[in-house]
Amino acid sequence: MDNTALLAQSELFGFLEADELTRIVADAHTVHLSRNEVLFDQGEPAEALYGVLAGRVAITLQSPDGRESVLALMEAGDLFGDMPLFDGGARSAQARALETSDLLYIPYPAVRAVLEQRPALLWTVVATLSRRLRSTDAALADSVFLDVTGRTAKRLLELAGDSDTFALPITQEELAGLVGASRERVNKAISAFIRLGWLDQVDRHYRIADRAQLARRAR
Repeated sequence: MDNTALLAQSELFGFLEADELTRIVADAHTVHLSRNEVLFDQGEPAEALYGVLAGRVAITLQSPDGRESVLALMEAGDLFGDMPLFDGGARSAQARALETSDLLYIPYPAVRAVLEQRPALLWTVVATLSRRLRSTDAALADSVFLDVTGRTAKRLLELAGDSDTFALPITQEELAGLVGASRERVNKAISAFIRLGWLDQVDRHYRIADRAQLARRAR
């Protein structure tokens, strides 16, 4: 993926002019990660945000006893790590490559320089961050109102998108972290969907056989 195109299609920078995108990209460079390589840890100082050119990156939180919760999966075209750009804080989570990945390193000063020249753009940034906050509220509601089976159904539908057939892009442990439950409980939920005829599975490949029932269980 072209560096400028990555920014142009993003929610955060899609409203910028071509020359502004070019100025930001001029200070950016590519970072290569191997599978399971950690890009940054929770609590580390932050100097840049990242765009995924190729591969997948998991944004995770670690509990004191070593358990992992997957907050989000970043794929080609996604941006992450921008929160400290606005509040000056440290990293709020860990970023780890799920597979060999190429990222675009975008230093904060380059972005700030563009925004400071056109401060009216900050209203668009605020709107973007507000939409993310709404998504966070929805995720919190899921954890309160949906049981493990319901959350598993919802995450499988999200991973499938508009297709009824899909390959699981993460391991069973990572899926469990995304659901927010143990691997055993998530596997039990998937087994129940298969037994009910809502889902077919061959290794890590799935086919949604009854989307309506799966969607009903995810509510």
